[in-house]
Amino acid sequence: EVTILTMGPDRATESIRKALSMGPDKAVHVVDDALHGSCAVATSKVLAAALGQLGADLVLCGAESTDGRVQVMPHMIAERLGVAALTGARKLTVDGSTLTVERQTEEGYEVVTASTPAVVSVWDTINEPRYPSFKGIMAAKKKPVQTLSLADVGVAPAEVGFDGATSAVVEHSKRPPRSGGEKITDEGDGGVKLVEFLASEKFV
Repeated sequence: EVTILTMGPDRATESIRKALSMGPDKAVHVVDDALHGSCAVATSKVLAAALGQLGADLVLCGAESTDGRVQVMPHMIAERLGVAALTGARKLTVDGSTLTVERQTEEGYEVVTASTPAVVSVWDTINEPRYPSFKGIMAAKKKPVQTLSLADVGVAPAEVGFDGATSAVVEHSKRPPRSGGEKITDEGDGGVKLVEFLASEKFV
């Protein structure tokens, strides 16, 4: 049985229904006004508390969120649950209770194994997600979505939100526009100029 779990505002229901249309059986949505402003530490506490109630054998996570991009949630959840964390997987093989992953690194990949229960985070290169079919979209409307509050998962409001956050954003700015780069004109010394540029950028 595959269960979708998310923590977020009411509008997260749209993402849940889209995920359900791709095959999972049901979903759990942790939603509470007190969660607004929660940091990664608080988020992991809530998700781990919900997972503790679900009793999952295998928890699959993305490698990072599209907003904070901190890449720590799978590790934090595994630590709170007291289970193994297999992170950065580009391939996952399940053989009974044994998990084997190819963990992506800058030099290639590592082969790591663990037993269930475990938390596995994956990169988007691990597979090609199926597109929701019309039949799947219609079926998703009937699949159960359980909503849980902070009280339901046993987390106090003071431990989450802005008041319970252990970190804060003190400044932010938009990404600068992409520049055209530096153009090198070959006048017989193009190779020298190219090497000098690479050296100045510490590539060579």
